[in-house]
Amino acid sequence: MEGKRFIKVTGKGNLRVRPDLTRITITLEGCYEIYEEALQRSTEDTENLKDLLEKQGFARDEVKTLSFNVNTRYESYQDTDNCWKQRFVGYEFRHVLKVEFDSDNARLGKILYALAGAEKIKPEFRLSYTVKDKEASKNELLGKAVADAKAKAAVLTAAAGVKLVEIQSIDYSWGEIEFECSPMSDGFGAPMMARKESGAYDIDIEPDDIEVSDTVTVVWEIA
Repeated sequence: MEGKRFIKVTGKGNLRVRPDLTRITITLEGCYEIYEEALQRSTEDTENLKDLLEKQGFARDEVKTLSFNVNTRYESYQDTDNCWKQRFVGYEFRHVLKVEFDSDNARLGKILYALAGAEKIKPEFRLSYTVKDKEASKNELLGKAVADAKAKAAVLTAAAGVKLVEIQSIDYSWGEIEFECSPMSDGFGAPMMARKESGAYDIDIEPDDIEVSDTVTVVWEIA
């Protein structure tokens, strides 16, 4: 390596991807005095949710857990001396799950209507959109970042009167790129109107393209 010269350039890739997969994130919560009861109710609520989604065409193993925890819950209160204290309320479970399906507003309307009208459970749910082939999008994004680095390196070396020789290394973040957009992050309102006779909501949602970016750093030998 002695006597060799190098140039290091960071390239940035930008990509717009059309979402083709709908994701519904569902949260089940409850608080009970006894730990075992919290676990039991969590299990029952999860099974009831799977029953509901099974009627909407999902296999039970398509209902995926994103996170699950049971924590102690306390509340603040003032005693007779006006001193603030903490008292035990119970054990609170929080189970976050998701289902994904090919984007279809008609099917989405039926699923949301079923969730909103659930009798045995009171789930909170959030709608977002993503892409099915994430790896292909990631590869395209990295290709754009490398091409950008190469273009920048060509400009720099031409200005400096040197030439690119061989690539010595290529580094990138390895971080998780989130291909997701949430057009209705604050709940479900104007885009939906209940149609009781059909058991569905009227859905008119056209999600925007998902914009992602990533960087790579390339080191060339120069001569």
